[in-house]
Amino acid sequence: MSWPGVVNRYRDRLAIQGEAVTLLEGNTPLIPLPRLADRFLPGATLYAKFEGLNPTGSFKDRGMTAAVTQAVHDGATALICASTGNTAASAAAYAARAGIKCVVLIPEGKVALGKLAGAIAYGAQVIQIRGSFDDGLRLVQEISQTMPLALVNSVNPARLEGQKTGAFEVVETLGRAPDLFALPVGNAGNISAYGIGFTEAFERGDCDARPRYIGGQAWGASPLVLGAAVAHPETAATAIRIGNPARWHQAMETVCESGGQIWRVADGEIFTTYHALAELEGVFCEPSSAAGVAALIKSVKFGKLSVADQTIVSVLTGHGLKDPDSAVAGASAPLVVDATLTDLQRVLS
Repeated sequence: MSWPGVVNRYRDRLAIQGEAVTLLEGNTPLIPLPRLADRFLPGATLYAKFEGLNPTGSFKDRGMTAAVTQAVHDGATALICASTGNTAASAAAYAARAGIKCVVLIPEGKVALGKLAGAIAYGAQVIQIRGSFDDGLRLVQEISQTMPLALVNSVNPARLEGQKTGAFEVVETLGRAPDLFALPVGNAGNISAYGIGFTEAFERGDCDARPRYIGGQAWGASPLVLGAAVAHPETAATAIRIGNPARWHQAMETVCESGGQIWRVADGEIFTTYHALAELEGVFCEPSSAAGVAALIKSVKFGKLSVADQTIVSVLTGHGLKDPDSAVAGASAPLVVDATLTDLQRVLS
């Protein structure tokens, strides 16, 4: 049978009603990362759950198919969200699929080009605000109470229903839950959703244990580590530039109950890991996606985590083409030669 999308595949395990609004999201691969593990996490068996291979290039599609399916069932004719980029593109695409309108609020000048392009291409009304993502989330929560706009940020429980399906897929692919599960933490919806998903898989008997969670937050946007909201979050890892996560308490419960950790990782550590994923393994993710792996590497480096003989899955939340500027920043311009064999031989020698 062909893959039907996550709502139809896991319909009996989701608190979602209505005919699925789907782009056949989900069913993303677990990619082995042996060279990265050998270099940075010796003794570990490391996999990437590459969510950048979803239809709009990020993990947001899992939650959005569920949220839009429920919204349409409830009679919505328009959606709204605040976004650092990926949510905007995903909401716009699923709104287009459903034949309804979409409004997205983004921080002015703070969204990667590939994400903004997606939201525009799918036909959303894009509004830039002079403020942060946190300001935008406050605004969309307020406006959705006064206008007929269905809110599809991760404060919407349907989003977590869709996103928890990633855990089901990991268990089905591995035949068990991993020992460690790493991912970037921004608005904290994804780590909360995976916590729900692995717990439900465990309670169904699909796996005999639940993983420990390792989260990575950017140094300039790390409220969960600091224990206080960050008024002006700053990081070049734009997807996790969030100072007051909507799912803060749920995420911390997930991590603490598992005996896990959340680490602050500097932009330099995130980008080093981002380049290593591409150059060692051929996996091109957006920079923010690498924060979970960067947190793993940092925890091992400082002796806070043993990974020998551990099976680890790290979620890479978005595709590298979401942020093409980061890929070419600081890189040398490609060589230019005349179209002759002599010139080509000279360069290659």
